[in-house]
Amino acid sequence: MSVTVRVPAKVNVQLAVGAARPDGFHDLANVFLAVGLHDEVTVTPADELRVTCEGPDAAQVPLDRTNLAARAAIALAERHGLDPAVHLHIAKDIPVAGGMAGGSADGAAALLACDALWGTGASRAELLDICAELGSDVPFSLVGGAALGTGRGEKLRPLDVGGTFWWVFAMAERGLSTPAVFREFDRLTAGLDVPEPVASETLLDALAKGDPDALAAAVSNDLQPAALSLFPELADTLAAGSAAGALAGLVSGSGPTTAFLARDPGSAVKIADALRASGTCRAVRTASGPVPGATVIRA
Repeated sequence: MSVTVRVPAKVNVQLAVGAARPDGFHDLANVFLAVGLHDEVTVTPADELRVTCEGPDAAQVPLDRTNLAARAAIALAERHGLDPAVHLHIAKDIPVAGGMAGGSADGAAALLACDALWGTGASRAELLDICAELGSDVPFSLVGGAALGTGRGEKLRPLDVGGTFWWVFAMAERGLSTPAVFREFDRLTAGLDVPEPVASETLLDALAKGDPDALAAAVSNDLQPAALSLFPELADTLAAGSAAGALAGLVSGSGPTTAFLARDPGSAVKIADALRASGTCRAVRTASGPVPGATVIRA
């Protein structure tokens, strides 16, 4: 028997970042939108825990117990007195180290798949609790749709979305480390009064109404200056997307993927073609959101 779970990428339409806390994390107001780029994680009984991976940039994915999918299997097994002897196979389509929560998505998918395979009957609350232990973005990967994440992003409030938003994603030539981007944020804001992170009511209203123009005027990412400081070439990609007619462009999360909001599917195709021709990025994908979170598709 095996279980396969499909799980989406995310884009942060707002990422407000507070000052570093004593524990090293930052309080956030993080507005997540799940978009239609997916990984699939298949879990099969095995003699011991092992991880394999295929797809774009699969060589960059760790295959040991530091992989979030492996950590998810171990965490669930420990809670229920089980041996995490499974083969976790990850079929990647979410960019690796791209600021779109690909690793977090795999953790959420593995958790849901192992729960189904082992019949542990974990409640949604227990699954979300394990997700929060695994990482700040993992709970949203389980939930999907749209949500406001507070705390370090793990405390979620579902958000209403009144329509479909179309996006173009430009993948960069190299990755960015999320901890490195936060360290650069701390360096850039040292000595400054960093305000408490608060969700933009204008942005939440734009999501609820399904209004791409209003959303474009409200998107923001407090980590963008840090990402651009570490990876200045991203400014060329942002400029190319803007010149191609994107309603808005921003670094997705900690980067280095850049996200461009389009008015409609036809506009998304035109922006994608222009970005491919610009020579400022490695690959380009289009996707829409919101989409559901981690979902069992085969069992």
